[in-house]
Amino acid sequence: STEGEYIKMFMRGRPITMFIPSDVENYDDIRTELPPEKLKLEWVYGYRGRDCRANVYLLPTGEIVYFIAVVLFNYEERTQRHYLGHTDCVKCLAVHPDKIRIATGQLAGVDKDGRPLQPHVRVWDSVSLATLQVIGLGTFERGVGCLDFSKADSGTHLCVIDDSNEHMLTVWDWQRKSKIAEIKTTNEVVLAVEFHPTDANTIITCGKSHIFFWTWSGNSLSRKQGIFGKYEKPKFVQCLAFLGNGDVLTGDSGGIILIWGKTTVEATPGKGAKGVYQISRQIKAHDGSVFTLCQMRNGMLLTGGGKDRKIILWDHDLNPEREIEVPDQYGTIRAVAEGKADQFLVGTSRNFVLRGTFNDGFIVEVQGHTDELWGLASHPFKDLFLTCAQDRQVCMWNSVDHTLEWTRLLDEPGHCADFHPSGAVVAIGTHSGRWFVLDAETRDLVSIHTDGNEQLSVMRYSVDGTLLAVGSHDNFIYLYVVTENGRKYSRYGKCT
Repeated sequence: STEGEYIKMFMRGRPITMFIPSDVENYDDIRTELPPEKLKLEWVYGYRGRDCRANVYLLPTGEIVYFIAVVLFNYEERTQRHYLGHTDCVKCLAVHPDKIRIATGQLAGVDKDGRPLQPHVRVWDSVSLATLQVIGLGTFERGVGCLDFSKADSGTHLCVIDDSNEHMLTVWDWQRKSKIAEIKTTNEVVLAVEFHPTDANTIITCGKSHIFFWTWSGNSLSRKQGIFGKYEKPKFVQCLAFLGNGDVLTGDSGGIILIWGKTTVEATPGKGAKGVYQISRQIKAHDGSVFTLCQMRNGMLLTGGGKDRKIILWDHDLNPEREIEVPDQYGTIRAVAEGKADQFLVGTSRNFVLRGTFNDGFIVEVQGHTDELWGLASHPFKDLFLTCAQDRQVCMWNSVDHTLEWTRLLDEPGHCADFHPSGAVVAIGTHSGRWFVLDAETRDLVSIHTDGNEQLSVMRYSVDGTLLAVGSHDNFIYLYVVTENGRKYSRYGKCT
């Protein structure tokens, strides 16, 4: 008897126990060669905006580059390409001044055998997708928080802030793979790092209640702290940009833009040294935070707000010229970039990428879940699949044209799903033990039941559609008799 017999497998170093089905005899005699087929990534549904920033850009190829993994999306042709070099979550992205080469930074992770993978930066070609360099293996701790290519020397150098407690700033000659300079920045959160566009020796970092101006010379980095003086010190300095005259712009959590100019006059004693960045002007830009600053090709400025969800266009003298509000359902603004002609691209906190203009409003280009995705089911005969997640959203996707057919908000997080063999309905198990049956076309609620009070891990219809098994974290499998093509359910019993 094989009752209770199981096999153990390891996934990413963790043991998984799997019981052998009762109708399998002589398990050890069954051939276990892996099939020769390989999977190829076809499409990525979603974008990571909820906890990231400055990660949407338009490339000369006409593609939008962004990450959840690294995606290059041509919205006119509806095609995607993917950079596949990373081994764990990508958290930051920078585009080289040539607009072709791209640097992306990833977290530490584990490989398929559970061994640790080190955080690093990959520099790659966005036309060929070839990896040009891998930087920082063994240098960065935990992950890579933000990075930037140098501009004054045509992108020869790369500066990186890691996710260690000290938020180490490193400067690299990336083509030679050599680390030139390294220094601790602060124990506070660092949100952005940028090379000055014309002064090759200046690097700026900002974050929680600080802005630092770094002078880089050879292998040394020296720090000058930005003094807020009579201006209110912001809780967070969120983003950086530069004016044509070399002045530095900062956007902060108080909705303020500050302009920092470099003093050139000889300082009076006790008033600071020559050549220090000081605040020359303050502008109240947004209600809530200024989340992103985007310097445009024509020298004008786009800013994106948090709480007010506004995108504002500022003229060369930093007077507001146009504004538009991102509709509430898309969330707050996380990234703004210039698009084709008068268009701009927006990444949001609810993981949308939008394309818009001040005159015509917004078109959704990318959308996805906003929290961990647990449930996945494919339609028995149509090119559709369904996902459900911690964000309580249920999404029905079309796998041919890669669009969202419909979405519905549940009362609680969805954990698992399965289609009835007729394709007419889909069952969704949740976090609490409740499960819902929805009409697969109209998304109307067909039936609702509860089994146990723990999360449901799996829902499965029998092949003929007459039974439904509901697997719960309470270690029971609940069985239902199904009639009326998946519209009627009566409890049959439970298995332990």
